[in-house]
This record gives sequence, C-alpha cells and structure tokens, in this order.
Amino acid sequence: MRIVVIGGTAFIGPALITQLTEGGHEVTAFHRGETRADLPDGVGEILADRRDLYAFRSRFESLAPDVVIDMICMTEHHAQTTLDTFDRIAGKLVVISSQDVYRAFGRVRGNEPGPPDPVPLTEDSPLREKLYLYREAPNQRFEWTRDYEKIMVERVAGGEPNLPAAIVRLPAVYGPGDYQHRLYGYVRRMADRRPAILLDEGLALWRWSRGYVENVAAAIVTAAEDERAVGRTYNLGEPHAFSEAEWVRHIGDAVGWDGKIAIVGGGRLSLGMNTEQHWSADTSRIREELGYEEPVPLEHALRHTVEWELDNPPDGARSMHHEYESEDALLAELGVT
Repeated sequence: MRIVVIGGTAFIGPALITQLTEGGHEVTAFHRGETRADLPDGVGEILADRRDLYAFRSRFESLAPDVVIDMICMTEHHAQTTLDTFDRIAGKLVVISSQDVYRAFGRVRGNEPGPPDPVPLTEDSPLREKLYLYREAPNQRFEWTRDYEKIMVERVAGGEPNLPAAIVRLPAVYGPGDYQHRLYGYVRRMADRRPAILLDEGLALWRWSRGYVENVAAAIVTAAEDERAVGRTYNLGEPHAFSEAEWVRHIGDAVGWDGKIAIVGGGRLSLGMNTEQHWSADTSRIREELGYEEPVPLEHALRHTVEWELDNPPDGARSMHHEYESEDALLAELGVT
C-alpha cells in the first residue's frame, strides 16, 4: 500500500515507518525536518509544518495514498485540516489518540468528581466531561497545547464518511527514544545501586497501562493494514497493567538490581494524583478483532529501554546524590538499609 505518515520522526514514528517499509509498503513522511531520524532507504519526505498541510493537497493527490496515519493530530483544527486535505484522496485514515480521553484520567488528576470508574477501561468507558485540560497550564511547551484535546480529535476524525477512520488510543509508551524518559528515575537509582526505591503506598498499588514503542508501532501497522479497523476504536497497551511496585520490580530485573521497594504511608511523598482511580485499559478488542500480538516480549523491551536510558540521560541531567541524602534519611526512619 501507499501510506502517508504525518509526523513520524520523533519517538514512535521511526519504529512505525521502519515496520511499514519492512512490510513492503511505500511510505512518505510529512514532517518539519527538525527532528532527524534514520528513516529507511526509499522513504519519501515532504518537509513542512503541519499548519501548511492543506497547501500540499495536489502533491498528495499525485501520491494517491491508500492510508494516511496522523501521528500528531492534537487539536480539533488539526483533525479538520487532515480531513480537508485528504478528503476523496486517501482511502483510510488512522488517527493516533490517547487514553487520556477517559473520565478515569480526569479522576486521576482530580478534576473530574465522582467515585473511581471501573477498570480495565474498555473503548466504551465514559469519556472526560472536562475538555481542554491544559488551557490554564503555565509554560506551555507547544503552540497547540492550549487547544489540545483528543476527544475533539476523535469526534471530528470519526465523522467523515469520505475518509473513514480507525482510532487508536495510546497508553504510556516507553522505549528507546522516549523524550519523557519515563523509566530514567528508577533506572538511574538502580544503576547507582540504591538499596531501595521509595514508593507512596497508594502509588505502589496504582495500575497504569503501558506499551513498548516497537509493540505500539506494530499495533498501529495492524490497524493501518486491516480493513476491519475502519470505523473502530482500539485501546493499545500490554495485556496486563502492572502496579507501580510490580513495574519497579520488572525494571529491577532488567537492570540486575535486587534492592527493596520501601512503601511510604501517611501522604509523606507528595503525588498530586488520585491513586484510588486506576488508569488501566482493556486491550482485548484489537487482539480479538485484528489478531494483534506483541512482537517484542516484555523482558527484551525493558532491557533495550534500560540500555538506552543509561546511554542517553535527559538533557541537563545531573547527579542525583542531592536527592539521595533526603531519601537516605527517610529510609533510616523506616528502618530500611
């Protein structure tokens, strides 16, 4: 198939494009060129900002894509521009959404009142009632942050009959290239042979769906290739959502760390989140309907991620020994040595 990927050079994109080309697809990446990636030979590139997407409509007409995968559709306007650009040009749209659409995410953040929603969350679980969560956030990183809203993206993308869409809701994605460095805090402590990892008692039990970057990319490829995905919404993520304590132990196994997990009660570790609401998703739909299975097993995924995190610390990362002093005092109080 001929496939256009909007975005595609940051974290998940290179893995996605590599898998698409290995599958025999003809791929063109539309991106700004600001994030360089080692894309496979033969991948076409259109270097431009997505704000100018519609200006390339005639170029896309000549490409005649069978599928468009929009990796960076963050706002209602982004979604509408994608539809306007590829209407009657492409045969199918795959939109990358997020599991932050669920009301459970609002309850984790504390801005959606009510008791915890049942988990695991299915694709039909209640969505957030409060939209545009980041409009009041200071120091907004991107120009689209104020209007970020995946719920609106899904509403727009799912309502155009001339460009039928499949929607995939991402979990917390980890792996080489993770610009959020989700594992680094744990990995650094373990590599420094800390005797214990401190966890708030609520966080230790809290469950969150995660997915390794290569596996998430494989699921997106599945949704792009399979016509049964049209008109459907899919949760992505590992089949089992580990508690944070279980997750720390799995990371420790990958590092070769046999320290302790020290549970801290009484709200002494400030979290700013409601751990009574788990944020874990049911991913059985994509497995049962499309036959998806993770190509990379967990132990391999974690080992590769640990190696990358140690070789690529976050920008500005400093020694964590100033944090270790306060941790040591708390561990001594807890009687953990």
